[in-house]
Amino acid sequence: MTEQRIIRNYYVLAGLYTLAASLIWGVNTLFLLDAGLSIPEVFVANAVFSAGMVLFEIPTGVVADTLGRRTSYILSIVVLAVTTVLYLVAAQAGAGIAVFAVVSLFMGLGFTFYSGALEAWLVDALRSVGADGDLDHVFARSQQVTGLAMLVGTTSGGFLGQFDLAVPFVVRAVLLAGLLMVAGRTMHDLGFTPRPLELSNIGAELKEQTRVGVSYGWNQPGLRLLMLSGLTRGAFLGWAFYAAQPYFLELLEDDAVWVVGVITALMSLSTIAGNQVVELLTRRCTHRSSIILGGSITTSIGLIVMGTTDSFWVAVPFFLLVTGSLGVISPVRQAYVHHIAPSEHRATVISFDAMVSSIGGVGGQLGLGRIAGGRGFAAGYVTGGVLTIIAWPLLFGVRRIGGEADRVVGSRPRQGTCAAQGLPRDTQIESHPREVVTQG
Repeated sequence: MTEQRIIRNYYVLAGLYTLAASLIWGVNTLFLLDAGLSIPEVFVANAVFSAGMVLFEIPTGVVADTLGRRTSYILSIVVLAVTTVLYLVAAQAGAGIAVFAVVSLFMGLGFTFYSGALEAWLVDALRSVGADGDLDHVFARSQQVTGLAMLVGTTSGGFLGQFDLAVPFVVRAVLLAGLLMVAGRTMHDLGFTPRPLELSNIGAELKEQTRVGVSYGWNQPGLRLLMLSGLTRGAFLGWAFYAAQPYFLELLEDDAVWVVGVITALMSLSTIAGNQVVELLTRRCTHRSSIILGGSITTSIGLIVMGTTDSFWVAVPFFLLVTGSLGVISPVRQAYVHHIAPSEHRATVISFDAMVSSIGGVGGQLGLGRIAGGRGFAAGYVTGGVLTIIAWPLLFGVRRIGGEADRVVGSRPRQGTCAAQGLPRDTQIESHPREVVTQG
């Protein structure tokens, strides 16, 4: 298999997965409210989802690092399809928060099977054919593909939800069934040899993978600070996305479901725009931490403005500024993590990173959900936006540590430097040739 075919298959698998998953993202909060849950209960269900990602990240990382990345990806599709159907059943039965919480827990399991597995498959496959691809740009292009998929998915979900909020869930389950067939034909483990996972060895494997996550993740000073910054971001952004649906309708003083679908679609476009900026910034900044820090500062400012305005037409552009900055942060951050993680433990390290972020998501959903229920969504945005400022000194710490993982592959100094783009000035700007991205 050639390098281009591997990358193309990666884009297809990531794009179709996002298309199916995103069908309900624009209407999920409205669906739960329509099913009879209160605002605090909605965010309890979302917090349990995040808790599921915390609980299952390491175990599913074990699956990806033993049975294989392909197996983990396929299990993700199956679990996500089943839990999507169970959401529909629970709503039709008028079930309470307890049932939705249980289903949300296992929906989190579905996403943890996906978390890290597809990325690890890509990097291993590229290394197996001797490719020296620039991961920053590959992941940035992947973000563009998934952003377009999300644009189509959320817009379609909002349109379908205008007729019945259950319809996007039905279509999602159908698309996941189709994706299962596509994955079975196109995804094969390359550069990684699966090994059996016996029931008697699960305990030992969990212990070993936890040790690996700590050794190759938490014990790496730069990556530890990056994970902690992800924890503060995760504490707020999961809540911010789902709170935006009722918040924008509240500001607009309208209950048109299609509006949130359009806004979620615009969010996809802004994320794609942020991905496009990555190539520009990586040509002007020689350090990934500088780019991530600049995006983090922009995120905090945008979120605080969202909570302090009472205008729909002001809140929406700043929300799009936030999502655009995330489009810059995500691929650069991915490349940093992959540079450190060794091949045989890559999925576990990525899962460990996602677990730390999900821990923040649990507290954020519960705490900010309570604030929103008592004092309104605006208070939640201001509180959460201020909390994200905690990430700034952590990212400054990553910059001070430096190292090869922080060095942008193929960056070249130009007249428009990192500082000229409003980002922290690099301590040393020098020309260096394109290098092979090594892991670990």
